[in-house]
Amino acid sequence: NNKNRFLHKNHVHFPSSISKIEIGGYLSLFFRSVRQSTILKMSSSIGFIGLGIMGEGMAARLLSEGIAGSEDKPLVVWNRTPSKCEALVEKFPKKKIIVKGTAQEVVQSCGITYSMLSTPEASKAVFESDTGVLAGVSAGKSIVDCATLAEADMVRMNTQVVEKGGRFLEAPVSGSKGPAAMGQLVFLCAGSEDLFNEVKNDGLNVMGKASHFFATTVGYGTRAKLVVNSLMGTMLAAFSEGLALSESVGLDPSKMVEVIGQGAIQSPMYNLKGPKMIVKDHAPNFPLKHAHKDMKLACEMAEANNMEFSITGQAEKLYREAREDTDLNIADEDFSAVFETVHKKSKSEFSRKRMS
Repeated sequence: NNKNRFLHKNHVHFPSSISKIEIGGYLSLFFRSVRQSTILKMSSSIGFIGLGIMGEGMAARLLSEGIAGSEDKPLVVWNRTPSKCEALVEKFPKKKIIVKGTAQEVVQSCGITYSMLSTPEASKAVFESDTGVLAGVSAGKSIVDCATLAEADMVRMNTQVVEKGGRFLEAPVSGSKGPAAMGQLVFLCAGSEDLFNEVKNDGLNVMGKASHFFATTVGYGTRAKLVVNSLMGTMLAAFSEGLALSESVGLDPSKMVEVIGQGAIQSPMYNLKGPKMIVKDHAPNFPLKHAHKDMKLACEMAEANNMEFSITGQAEKLYREAREDTDLNIADEDFSAVFETVHKKSKSEFSRKRMS
């Protein structure tokens, strides 16, 4: 009956020599082609969930580099704060960006969806809610999760996606706001190797300068990320103490940043953050509360694997004190603000004057 109505409505006529069975066959092929075309169009859309400090720059790279944003390959987005989606649309008025009301709708309308959420709590809430990521997963859907979570969180999410017929790629990133905006992140991946091979040169390559695949077992990407971030946090804590000591013994801190940058211990992080730390500029590129979260997870991973990790453990304690200090109120500032905690804990004349 549906086929007859279609023929009548669209004035389609077949020669009388063609039997009804043959007509039915032709129409079945036609409708199958239409369905496949619709599915292909839906699958070609790229999804992005989470447009915060990191996600905003990553999504912008997908648009500016032509991976998504065309009529036949739109970028479909959702964020807990809708204004972030609106800002992205305004920034790229010539790009095809579709804003959805839920994370579920993004996943349902896309073949591949990237997710970049800030904390384990936010990730779990968005992933497992009634209108969340998992609710939108069905056979053939692919999720690339770029958050830094506990290994157990990533393993659970992978299991949930695969059980519904989807594919999952664990892809936490090394890098902060600036590298995200410039496409200079480093992706640390595990999970579906087929999915990794699909996106490494069609997505990851414009958001990052390198992509590494560690194993088909989910969890290895998170392990790598926690090693990197715990080392980074420990380095900055040590740098904070060294810079504060320089100031307290009368050395020019700017000159000391220059000296450190000329020797074997030089680091782009020191060169970038040192001058800002001296003048109390801690505008967030990587919030201190997130840095502490990663260091805490790394310490827990080390303890679970019976590893000596006391130096990093002391740094984690320093970041915890900084995060919990309601007088300084620096949890949302850049993790370089741990420098202020070092000065607050110090008794030198310079530190007392700085904190007054």
